[in-house]
Amino acid sequence: MTRTDPIRFAGAPRTAMVLAAGLGTRMRPLTETRPKPLVEVADRPLIDWTLDRLTETGVRRIVVNTHHHAEQMRAHLDAVRPRLPAGVELLESHEEDLLETGGGVAKALPWL
Repeated sequence: MTRTDPIRFAGAPRTAMVLAAGLGTRMRPLTETRPKPLVEVADRPLIDWTLDRLTETGVRRIVVNTHHHAEQMRAHLDAVRPRLPAGVELLESHEEDLLETGGGVAKALPWL
C-alpha cells in the first residue's frame, strides 16, 4: 500500500492545523532571522515536508498559524499554494500576539 491508498486512509481527517506561530527558541540561532517552519532539512523547509504528508493522506483544508516572522511565512505559503494538489485549501491564521497552543487553535476554530 502507498501513503495515498484510499482504503488505508479512508477515515483520515480532511482538515488539519499546523502550529507554526512559535518563536523557535530551541532552534536558535537558526530561527533568529526566520520562522522555525522555514528552517531547511534536506534542502526543503520543514513546513513543505508537513504539507506534503498532509495532502498525501487526503487532507483538503490546512490551517497554518503564524506569528514569528509572519511576513516570511505568508510569502512562503503564497508561493506554495499554487503547487498544492487541486482542491487543497491553505489558510493562514495570523496571531498578532502569540496565543500559545490553545489560543491558536481556538482562534482558528471557524476554519477547523
